[in-house]
Amino acid sequence: MKGIEMRLSCAAAIVLCCATALPAHDVWVQTNTNVIRKGDVIYADMMLGNHGNDHRDFKLAAKMRVSTGRFTWTSPDGKVRDLVPSSIDMGYTPKEGFWSTRVVSDQEGMHLVAFESSAVVPYAPKRAVKSAKTWFVVSPSLDRVPIMEGAFAKPLGHALELVPLTNPITPMAAGTEIEVKLLFNGKPLANEKVSFIPRGVELDKGFDKRYECMTDADGIANFTPTDGNYYLIVAHKKTDEKGVGKNGKPYEFTQYGATMTLFVPQICPCCG
Repeated sequence: MKGIEMRLSCAAAIVLCCATALPAHDVWVQTNTNVIRKGDVIYADMMLGNHGNDHRDFKLAAKMRVSTGRFTWTSPDGKVRDLVPSSIDMGYTPKEGFWSTRVVSDQEGMHLVAFESSAVVPYAPKRAVKSAKTWFVVSPSLDRVPIMEGAFAKPLGHALELVPLTNPITPMAAGTEIEVKLLFNGKPLANEKVSFIPRGVELDKGFDKRYECMTDADGIANFTPTDGNYYLIVAHKKTDEKGVGKNGKPYEFTQYGATMTLFVPQICPCCG
């Protein structure tokens, strides 16, 4: 019996060490399109995944309760709406699928969908702090979409946050440079990896110079997509912050994750 107990203890220790070494799943938000006509409908989704290949894929993996964080829609007039009550579970099981909600707006301009959460994970002594953002435009017409600047470059105050420095929608197309700034506690974060992951593309292991770069001294990273696609932009930071979560569970370190989802069309909606 002692031999069996020892083997079980060793196995449990291995599982714990592996769990501790793994970063938490990433959250991202996206819409089914990036431009709609005034008064039309768009769906905003909150997804969990991006866990394979060191968080460098675009695949769903499990599902967290949307109520564990703040899932919001901000219209151009600055009004913030809570999307949690209207979110629908799109999976058959608790760990399958994603959350989705229907949005209709008559207000022309650039709209923001965002999510943020902070919790101690159940499988390791770790706190996971997540943030996610995406945008869509409400236009009077789909034939000639006007350039709408919006407040996309204004930080939301997330602990780790990706802020676009170039317009995420108008103009935006394959061949348009995407420039983002990575902030940690409101300050530029230098020398951190930012991944620009196209949906359906598997990045090379380690560092893929086609889709990844390091932030400069001002926390800025640049990427130019060559094809129209959804792009999941991801950054991480690990700290030795310790403490006790709201559930009373202690944590030994903190893992931050920030995502930004952009729909890059093949043809620019405003300049053709």
